[in-house]
Amino acid sequence: MAGGEQRGERPGGPARVALQKEIGLGSACAIIIGNIIGSGIFISPKGVLEHTGSVGLALIIWVLGGGVAALGSLCYAELGVTIPKSGGDYSYVTEIFGGLAGFLLLWSAVLIMYPTSLAVIALTFSNYVLQPVFPNCIPPYNASRILSMVCLRNYEELTPSKAFNFWMTPSVGHLALAFLQGSFAFSGWNFLNYVTEELVDPRRNLPRAIFISIPLVTFVYTFTNIAYFTAMSPQELLSSNAVAVTFGEKLLGYFSWVMPVSVALSTFGGINGYLFTSSRLCFSGAREGHLPSLLAMIHVKHCTPIPALLVCCLATLIIMLVGDTYTLINYVSFINYLCYGVTIIGLIVLRWKKPKIFRPIKVNLLIPVTYLAFWAFLLIFSIYSEPVVCGVGLIIILTGVPVFFLGVYWRNKPKCVNRLTESVTRWGQKLCFVVYPQDGVAEEDEVPAAHSHLPASETSLRK
Repeated sequence: MAGGEQRGERPGGPARVALQKEIGLGSACAIIIGNIIGSGIFISPKGVLEHTGSVGLALIIWVLGGGVAALGSLCYAELGVTIPKSGGDYSYVTEIFGGLAGFLLLWSAVLIMYPTSLAVIALTFSNYVLQPVFPNCIPPYNASRILSMVCLRNYEELTPSKAFNFWMTPSVGHLALAFLQGSFAFSGWNFLNYVTEELVDPRRNLPRAIFISIPLVTFVYTFTNIAYFTAMSPQELLSSNAVAVTFGEKLLGYFSWVMPVSVALSTFGGINGYLFTSSRLCFSGAREGHLPSLLAMIHVKHCTPIPALLVCCLATLIIMLVGDTYTLINYVSFINYLCYGVTIIGLIVLRWKKPKIFRPIKVNLLIPVTYLAFWAFLLIFSIYSEPVVCGVGLIIILTGVPVFFLGVYWRNKPKCVNRLTESVTRWGQKLCFVVYPQDGVAEEDEVPAAHSHLPASETSLRK
């Protein structure tokens, strides 16, 4: 996968499989913007409008969503330059709260967050491609799943009297769900933190990229929704199965085919960005000993993390068969916010535990406190409004506790288990033609305990 993995050469030595620092400021901004603007802006407007009950309140939710993402990104900027390790939330939580908390976050990311986000993006792609074929009905379930696997006229709607004309009275719970729907469109603002070790001068470029990208995305999202509302009535938007296609039909006429093609290209880019960052998360988890060591390996020629990508794609295929798009969004948004909040609590804990640690960026404590106040409100009322969805998400996270103690904490496993693990790793290496990155050994030496429980034969493969 491009952007951070290459075959390098040592002076006077053979070619080596290497991870190199080559993500500059421009590429860093592209990672954030490309991951945020994937599919959310094409599906979340319907969910936000449905729960708010008015155009004006929906636009307020979008602006506030960008503000909350900006607050969170400021906190992540401090964490990213204070703990300059790839892995994002997982690395920070592991460093601050210990192995169990970090593993639970990793467990939820591998099982739910990344596969569900990829599933939603893939389903968005299939819906937009199929919608012109089925213009007057919902695309067939099987067709959309199979395709996923292969994967400004009504100005009066924006006047105050019309914009705040409520056709339903939203409860606090509805507002929380509206924020969850909107927050899905902003998910990805923390993805640059997953590749910190591959950034050129991360102490400067990480915060710069965040400060450039988040306001830009908020501006684009807000005016995109204004464009939707000027071209369509709220009823048309709510009844549309593909908002951008309906928007294109209203404005572009014979050229309306441009919209599904554009959405397909955008979602393809979003899938690429998610796979890029998820592979780094698996790499960091395997490096810490929290995932099978096979997931820390990359292809010897193409330098792509084949095992990690295969695991992520398999989990995505399973998730796509579970529920509809908007239920999936509620799942991933709730767990995303839960993980964001725990990570930002870690910022406050780190300030208390290590007050003298070098911090190139130090945000005012009012910023994480404000974010956490909103975070608590959102989670409490989300649980109240969608107890089943939130409960299932919490149960899935907690299933990681026995997995942690059996797979990670328990070091003295029977020899038969170690032999099985060793044979599966070797079989996987031969099948995928992968090895450990040979550059970055210095980084691994900084955490020697992370590999102490690996079989000796696996450890020798690193050398």
